[in-house]
Amino acid sequence: MKKIKIGFMPLYIKLYDDCGLQDIRDRLEPFYEKMAKDFEEKGFDVIRTPFCRITAEFEAAVSEYEKEGADAIVTWHAAYSPSLESIDILANTKLPIVVLDTTETCDFSPTQNPGEINMNHGIHGVMDMTNMLRRRGKDYAIVAGHYPTTDVLDRACRLVKAAAGAMSLAGTRVGTIGGSFDGMGDFLISDEELFDRFGVTAVYSDGKTLSALAESVTEAEIDAEIEKDNRSFKRLNDFSYESHAKTVRNCLAVRKWIEKEKLDAFTVNFREIRPENGLVVMPFMEACKQMANGTGYAGEGDVLTAAITGALIRGFGEATFVEIFCPDWEGNRICISHMGEFNVALAAGTPEIKEIPFTFGNADDPVVCYGRYKAGSAVFVNVFKDSEKYNMLISPVEMQDAPEDRFEGTVRGWFKPCMPVGDFLAEISKAGVTHHSSLVYGAELSELEFFGKLLGLNVITVK
Repeated sequence: MKKIKIGFMPLYIKLYDDCGLQDIRDRLEPFYEKMAKDFEEKGFDVIRTPFCRITAEFEAAVSEYEKEGADAIVTWHAAYSPSLESIDILANTKLPIVVLDTTETCDFSPTQNPGEINMNHGIHGVMDMTNMLRRRGKDYAIVAGHYPTTDVLDRACRLVKAAAGAMSLAGTRVGTIGGSFDGMGDFLISDEELFDRFGVTAVYSDGKTLSALAESVTEAEIDAEIEKDNRSFKRLNDFSYESHAKTVRNCLAVRKWIEKEKLDAFTVNFREIRPENGLVVMPFMEACKQMANGTGYAGEGDVLTAAITGALIRGFGEATFVEIFCPDWEGNRICISHMGEFNVALAAGTPEIKEIPFTFGNADDPVVCYGRYKAGSAVFVNVFKDSEKYNMLISPVEMQDAPEDRFEGTVRGWFKPCMPVGDFLAEISKAGVTHHSSLVYGAELSELEFFGKLLGLNVITVK
């Protein structure tokens, strides 16, 4: 995935230059550069900007950010900066804004040198600007703390990633193989609404194209993929080279289709896998691998959850499509699973592969990838529509370890919700969530709230 790009905007006041206060610039410009280099060391591309003081300078900075394809603006007040110089430009840009509220001096006790006031008073400029952003209805996120003795820059980075993920959704293309599963109504969305509301285009497969792509797969490509599978996965049963090769051919046909159509996410209705639709094996393994490589996915023809999962992966990295399956009432946790699709990069230990009988349609028996989700803090995410609007429910969960795991050969994971299981299940269904969700590891609720607000979603937090 490409690097996330930051437009790093330092705000300042022309009055200080007019009054010859050069010592403030001499001190704070290197501090700005230190933070810019730290952003780069954390994996971002950074567009540097001279200190912005007046409207024309703010206009020039934002114009450059937009031209250079920045994913977000990070503002930093080097000093107080009158908000009316910047607010029109900041309120009108489509770029998300993350406010970095920090000063160079950590100790500002009564024993500090009073001259430090001039070097460390940007906070009231932050307050002026954020008040005006709020008045103008411009969503923003803010982190505050001392740099570098706290994690304030790391928190800013995570919010930038959330913003980049959200802003990546519009313009994406979601492939759908086999359309939607008959009878499932909760995640249905028309192509028109998908595009008009989210800016996402649905791309439908056709049997002739997929068949041609499957035929174009070479034996060398199949052998290379099988060799990679044998290195990466633990085999649970005996299956023939021919069975593995058939699965790989169909998976590589889907991979070539994703590349051909420049798809950012895709979904497969397993009930429609049959020769006339271009595939003879359900491409479970490709769904697992694609999510690990940054492509969104959801099952059963759910184009919206596939698109949202793709945006979450692009922003946060460690995200996946999930379904709540079974409550563990005794253990106060919930089992998540699916037929054979999960982000293989999130597996605890070595993922497994085995051949299974396919009993749900006219497809041949597939070789499927399985695994257990790793332990760790995560956020449960569900995007759904009520009678009026689209919502995003988020809730912190703790993915559990499983020292005694008897579920080998399935997609599985157990999470402990933030409240008793019965209360959690009641709360999320009272809100009206769908049965298709996403899971994001290592994220904070504030980051997901920012993600949702940037997409114009009504954010519901269950905590």
